[in-house]
Amino acid sequence: MNIPFSPPDISEKEIEEVVAALKSGWITTGPKTKEFEKKISAYCGSDKTVCLSAATTALEMTLRLLGIGEGDEVIVPAYTYTATCSVICHVGATPVMIDSQEYKEEMDYSKVSDAITEKTKVIMPVDIAGILCNYDKLYEIIESKKELFAASNGLQKAYGRIIVLADCAHGFGAVQNNKTAGTLADFTCFSFHAVKNLTTAEGGAVTWKEHEGIDSEKLYKQLQILSLHGQTKDALEKTKKGSWEYDILLPAYKCNMTDVQAGIGLGQLERYDSLLKRRHEIIKKYDEGFKNSKIICPEHFSENATSSGHLYLTRIKDINLEQRNEIMIKMDEKGISTNVHYKPLPMLTAYRNLGFDIEDYPNAYNLFKNEISLPIYSTLSDEEVEYIIENFLDILKEY
Repeated sequence: MNIPFSPPDISEKEIEEVVAALKSGWITTGPKTKEFEKKISAYCGSDKTVCLSAATTALEMTLRLLGIGEGDEVIVPAYTYTATCSVICHVGATPVMIDSQEYKEEMDYSKVSDAITEKTKVIMPVDIAGILCNYDKLYEIIESKKELFAASNGLQKAYGRIIVLADCAHGFGAVQNNKTAGTLADFTCFSFHAVKNLTTAEGGAVTWKEHEGIDSEKLYKQLQILSLHGQTKDALEKTKKGSWEYDILLPAYKCNMTDVQAGIGLGQLERYDSLLKRRHEIIKKYDEGFKNSKIICPEHFSENATSSGHLYLTRIKDINLEQRNEIMIKMDEKGISTNVHYKPLPMLTAYRNLGFDIEDYPNAYNLFKNEISLPIYSTLSDEEVEYIIENFLDILKEY
């Protein structure tokens, strides 16, 4: 067999939507993008959504919307992909990295509490693998430290506390306490990259929930302006009769989504419940197959939560980093692609150069050194799943 790690699931529905966009003559940000935004908000139960070029730009534009910059601190996990932290650096703020829990990729919440200072403006939890963080605990911590919060603009003042900006790149469709991802954090950013559950090839979105004193329509307009050069009108608005004129309010950025991308997303969203169901079926097969083995499986289902099933991270008891890499090579020889999620940020040159040291993040390192991610995607067949389980267990007998 030849089993790739995470190919996209594209059907005739997505192709039809893209063709319709191409034939319409409107291929940049236009009616399909606006429709996709509304349907994301409806799916999540959130207030408003802005679609952008990536989850990374969604995170960065949200930080800029919130006025985060030099002198501010943003709390972020050490166990994540670089995008979560790089956007903090882009806006000139200071990342404050938190170690993982001993047996979970989630941030150690006691360390989060200790890290909050008068400079802390935002906490950026990461929903790795589509398994949602403990948002109730985060808000509890934020409330307990509320007296330290110092707002530096009107939007921050409206919240009156540290703002939760979720890197939910993996988590579209995940549920916790009967709330869908997109309504748990103050602001939530999704990725629609090619390997994600729901793809637009490249793309992302930021969505947010209602908050007292916040004008969602104004926020929507501000994000549009930030993502389109600071221009007061997008291309769709300028097509109205007599509406060519515009202003540039600030020298901003260019990171909008196109209607071609949104077409893919609309097709995916129409099929998304079935895509999610298939991922959950595969997770249950893996969980059952690895029972009573030396494989530590992720908890995608709990009493109050269901993940989006984006990744299936496994950890192998009593192996070291070199053995982990050997196992991955042996899986590849069987035609099974695997991956590692993630190399903790303090191990990477960019963050070592900023003064971070992996010695200060022992839990993150220990979670990384024996982690192997297995293929999981909606077109993976039962036969392929059984082949993966059988070969993984067989290879691990040597360790």
